[in-house]
Amino acid sequence: MESKFLSSWYNNLSSVPSSYVQPAERRPCNAVLATELKIPVIDLAGQDRDDIIRNIIESSAEYGFFQVINHGVPKEVVDNALRIFKEFHAMSAEEKIRESSKDPNKSCKLYTSSGRNCADVARYWKDSLQHPCPPSGQFLQFWPQKPQGYREAIGAYTQELRTLGLKILDLISERLGLGPKVFNGDHSASPLVISHHYPPCPEPSLTLGTSRHKDPNILTILLQQADISALQVFKDGAWIPVEPIPHAFVVNIGFMLQIISNGRLVGAEHRVITNSNTSRNTIAYFINPTKETIIEPAKPLISATSPPLYQTMTFGEVLENFLNNGPYF
Repeated sequence: MESKFLSSWYNNLSSVPSSYVQPAERRPCNAVLATELKIPVIDLAGQDRDDIIRNIIESSAEYGFFQVINHGVPKEVVDNALRIFKEFHAMSAEEKIRESSKDPNKSCKLYTSSGRNCADVARYWKDSLQHPCPPSGQFLQFWPQKPQGYREAIGAYTQELRTLGLKILDLISERLGLGPKVFNGDHSASPLVISHHYPPCPEPSLTLGTSRHKDPNILTILLQQADISALQVFKDGAWIPVEPIPHAFVVNIGFMLQIISNGRLVGAEHRVITNSNTSRNTIAYFINPTKETIIEPAKPLISATSPPLYQTMTFGEVLENFLNNGPYF
């Protein structure tokens, strides 16, 4: 059972296998919720550009999260991507394995739980498909070809998300005084797209779809499935639900951007809970640097009164430390 994808056997269960039961302190039933707080929603088509930038910076500093509406990504592109990923996860296990196993280096992969090599405290209630989507088109030959139209739909989606991500980063860079197009080169050259599929869970109070964590990247842009609340952000000892808005994107600051901003922006901790009624699908677009890219506090943000809070490393080194020690090394 443990070796199969969750979507292949979850519907045969009346209870959660012990390997998926979270320790008591991690369980959603034992958490404090801050339902009175809301993650900010920012209209990127607003007429006051300075107001948009200020809201992005304030939201990134206080919550590490915000949602964007009127972002310019066509609805049909969003709908097609979500449809394709739903169809992928609904295929047979054999088809999914065949379509996601073309890359000898396993940069394109399908996995259950976290996909990490080390043992998790408990497994997570999800299946995920991950692959690189650099603007160069590299790795495209390793992407799935099924469902029909996969490469066309996901190619269009990731191109639109790259444009949106760089737009947001340019606005952040402008307010921080880092100059234009700072993130257009190596800092955004290795993006990933990950489709998460969370089947219904017979005992959601005992499980998690994703554990409490920060993202080890520059920026994450997430599409949530409408009408299913599952993503939660940790702030001041409580969890804030991030309610889905149709065709909106959730944007969160990655730990690398926290370093570059010398702590002015926050890579917030977040998690995903499960539910017993319906499957949930999300698409995460991760803006990543190349492993050789230098990650350090930006020099314009360093002064005698604001010394660097982080040491200089390559992204590869920071990522290794992050995965081994968490965002507190």
